[in-house]
Amino acid sequence: MSNHTTVSTFLLWGFSSFPHLRGLLFVMIFFSHGTILTANVSIMVAVKLSHNLHTPMYFFLCGLSFSETCSTMAIIPRTLADLLSDSKTISLPECATQMFVFFGLGANNCFIMAAMSYDRYTAIHKPLHYPILMTHKICFQFITASWMVGFLLSLCIVIVVFNLSFCDSNTIQHFFCDISPVVSLACDYTSRHEMVIFGLSAFVLAGSCVFIVMSYVFIVSTVVKMPSAEGRYKAFSTCSAHLTVVCIHYGFAGFVYLRPKDRDSFREDMLMAVTYTVLTPLLNPIVYSLRNKEMQTALRKVLGKTGSSLRG
Repeated sequence: MSNHTTVSTFLLWGFSSFPHLRGLLFVMIFFSHGTILTANVSIMVAVKLSHNLHTPMYFFLCGLSFSETCSTMAIIPRTLADLLSDSKTISLPECATQMFVFFGLGANNCFIMAAMSYDRYTAIHKPLHYPILMTHKICFQFITASWMVGFLLSLCIVIVVFNLSFCDSNTIQHFFCDISPVVSLACDYTSRHEMVIFGLSAFVLAGSCVFIVMSYVFIVSTVVKMPSAEGRYKAFSTCSAHLTVVCIHYGFAGFVYLRPKDRDSFREDMLMAVTYTVLTPLLNPIVYSLRNKEMQTALRKVLGKTGSSLRG
């Protein structure tokens, strides 16, 4: 890497474009981060302690909550520190590491959501074979594969990006090391590099999204054939929370990573990035808590036990 670059540090310009909003942004992001950690940890504890939640759907939800908690830890603490500091430099290895971790976890989230859609498809389309097709071992293999493939694809992107020559400006027009603002600083970034990065991003986002859509096509085709209206409602209700989270996640991520880029779009992308680094991980536990009675009951029990222990 050092053979190809003359830049050793970057400057994360980020929210410096909005100096009058730095205090407000810090307060909003700080409390959002605290809420994300509290909500996701509560879900993980509820799934762990409630035996009726020891099912594949909640196992995947627990994995998604853990992954999203880690992804926010890769971005938000550094962002909060930069909002309070006048020095916003980040070394090239730190930038590469941040990009690797963030996109590895982002890809992992996509694959876990795809696994969750397969779980719902199997439960509704093949209920008699569900205990055989979705054993604990198979669910664990899904999670493991999601992590391994996610970080492998992220490593490929990082290798492509940081083998470029950065010999012009070192100012990244973003609050973290996102792909487009970084490659825009390279002297030798070509359409070939662009196609490789776009192809890897599309494989993660479009590939997993197509799989989810296909799963729901089979789910809908099965549900509409059910003779009982109550059965149809119950089947759809088990999918509603997952489908809501999928629409939010893929809507924001697809807008940022799959549309054509130019330098004028960096500020717009940066503001949009706030939504998928802060808002999406916050909405996931909220959606599952509001739209799932089993989760609501488990959370009340966990919070009740916590309150009792604190009073004791």
